[in-house]
Amino acid sequence: MQRNDAAGALLPAARPGTRLVDVVPDWLAHGHRSLPPHGRPAGPGAAAPHSGVIDGRRFEAHPSLRDDGTVAWWLVDDTDHQLAREALHRERERTAFLAEASSALLATLNLERCMDVTAQMAAENLADAALAIAPTRARRLPVVTCLRGGTPTLAHLPVDPDDVPGLGEALRGFPPVPSRWIDPVSAPPWLVPEGFGPVGSIVITPLPGHGVPAGALVLLRRAEKAAFTDEEEVFARLFAARSGAALSAARLYAEQTAITDVLMRELLPPTLHRISGMDLAGSYRPSADHERVGGDFYDVHPAAVDGEAALVTIGDVCGKGLEAAVLTGKIRNTLHALLPMADDHQRMLGLLNTALLTSHHARFATLVLASAVRRGDAVDLRLTSGGHPAPLIVRADGTVEEADTHGTLVGALPTVTARTAAVSLAPGESCVLYTDGITEAKGGPMGDAQFGEERLRRALAGCAGMPSAGIVEHVQMLAAQWLGTRHHDDMAVVVISAPRTHRPGAVDEPARGSLTP
Repeated sequence: MQRNDAAGALLPAARPGTRLVDVVPDWLAHGHRSLPPHGRPAGPGAAAPHSGVIDGRRFEAHPSLRDDGTVAWWLVDDTDHQLAREALHRERERTAFLAEASSALLATLNLERCMDVTAQMAAENLADAALAIAPTRARRLPVVTCLRGGTPTLAHLPVDPDDVPGLGEALRGFPPVPSRWIDPVSAPPWLVPEGFGPVGSIVITPLPGHGVPAGALVLLRRAEKAAFTDEEEVFARLFAARSGAALSAARLYAEQTAITDVLMRELLPPTLHRISGMDLAGSYRPSADHERVGGDFYDVHPAAVDGEAALVTIGDVCGKGLEAAVLTGKIRNTLHALLPMADDHQRMLGLLNTALLTSHHARFATLVLASAVRRGDAVDLRLTSGGHPAPLIVRADGTVEEADTHGTLVGALPTVTARTAAVSLAPGESCVLYTDGITEAKGGPMGDAQFGEERLRRALAGCAGMPSAGIVEHVQMLAAQWLGTRHHDDMAVVVISAPRTHRPGAVDEPARGSLTP
């Protein structure tokens, strides 16, 4: 056997006269024995080099047939290349994990689900167990715990996060402390999942949010395993940054949803009631089926004292969507404040007009004020239109009349003028208040014809004697059939009826009112 100086330094036992298989590592000896007699690699894939470790470094061995029939083995130090390949593979795996984590975390805006995903993905990929901890609520700490291969569980614990070194600081958004500074033995029982066993090392890192901390992430590794490395702690912080952003977005969405629900309750049409023997019903359908409010509105203000008139209003604000809905809320609140002068419709419209002109909303509205009071078996109405379609009166014999009221828009001119009509409803007769979304609905056989007032009148003529809820449903059904799936404006209908029968002394009862989806 022969060797060069480099081989002698690497394999001191390889001296001339010794056999190669006796002085080289087993992996190289096995490769030498597997060579065919002529020394050339044979068969598919036989040309691949042999590789193994010598003195802690990785080498590739390439055989070469010499002219004298012997085989020369060329050893190439591949340690640095192998480390680079392993680092690249590890980085690709981590990049893929971060991409998967971002996708999973951003797939939901549910706060609890985000915490579950955070704990579960961390337990499966970063540690043996993980805890996602949210800021304290009502003196309790929301904690989601997950073991590797397990299911996340949520608990609200009456514990002090400052009892765990680094946890209180992480929840307040301070930089994480190195895991080597945290004694695993000091971990309180609530931090260690049941059946986990002794803790070998702990990583605690903040979950950074949008301006405020979103929580903290705790990683646990069992005692029989190696402690977290600095590289693993840095990677945990990268995951925590993505998780914190998702948690912060989910928390912001939850807060905005709660605020929206509170405000929406003030904007939604009210549930109507049977007031002092008068039968009331209403329905509202926004222009977009995914919205709950829009530019049409109606409201009912019962009389404070028996014998006085209740005030029913219906209106239409210029525009659609949430901005129009905000103005409807202002109009409704203003009318509510003006209830003490409800017997003077002209004055109410004038004051409302002033309020809209001084508002930052560059919009106007149309509306009808209807004061209704029970007089024996009849219902007496005073109807005033401010630029709105006049109400239609459905008589007991099927005749449909238009109330003699008209006026100018509200919020468009310095002054408003309006004419008030007095109408009396006999038992079984109704007054229909509606917005132009009904009559201007385009559809029909050709798809471009308006529903129109005449078609509405014919529909109402067949509703004589029907209760108010039945009339509302019939009108909305006909309008929906006329439209099909076409785009439409907001549509609202309110019906005031004098019931055919009335039990004296009956208390007010809920009546049917709906928000059509």
